[in-house]
Amino acid sequence: MERHRIYVFQHVACEPLGTFAHGLAIRGFAAEYVRLYAGETIPTDWSTARALIFLGGPMSVNDEDHHAYLAEEKAIIRQALRQHNPVLGICLGAQLLAAAAGSRVFPGVRPEIGWEAVTLSDAGRDYPLLAGVSELGAVVHWHGETFDLPAGAVRLASSTVTPNQAFRLVDSAYGLQFHVEVDAQMIDEWVGAYPHDLGPNAAAAARRIAAGTALHLPALQAAAGTMINHFLDVASRVRNDHSLA
Repeated sequence: MERHRIYVFQHVACEPLGTFAHGLAIRGFAAEYVRLYAGETIPTDWSTARALIFLGGPMSVNDEDHHAYLAEEKAIIRQALRQHNPVLGICLGAQLLAAAAGSRVFPGVRPEIGWEAVTLSDAGRDYPLLAGVSELGAVVHWHGETFDLPAGAVRLASSTVTPNQAFRLVDSAYGLQFHVEVDAQMIDEWVGAYPHDLGPNAAAAARRIAAGTALHLPALQAAAGTMINHFLDVASRVRNDHSLA
């Protein structure tokens, strides 16, 4: 069972793996959370895991003065990229991946909050990780910052507000600015936890998000299942290819 361990770096209690947790469980992978918000230290044996997943959070990747673990995470990601350790970054995690690869992370044109569409690039349409995403009416966004595409990265998705919504780096690292892993409970918790993100008419924004959840969530969760399965396929293959299992 040791060879199936995946370390999951969590920055805030209300942003866990969500539906991805079920995908890991049914494939026989053990998710071991590193709860950075609770003061847990980064394990020294992280490089022996099958993969690393970096989740979202309300902080900026540039806030190392307030969250020292951000610098540690970037250092780990840089080493993981050199070693071809599989990495998946979601929202803040995607920004950490971009920053670790040398890109600038900065405020976007405007925050993207709630259900909005993304458009796949030609590479994204051909890539199994995003199979099903092109058919979605919307995905969940909850971010105010964005990033430049890292050198050597392939853009997989964009939106009208944010050009870099998903990318692939080397052969086993992926960044997703948007969320597909969410369930209804997580979305409700975010509305309650981040009311300042909803704008001047928070009640109306919350109603729009709830309506989007009722309309789009079933299809989103199906796409999430396909996505995590592909990432686990990559994690298994890459770790075997590099004799790191």
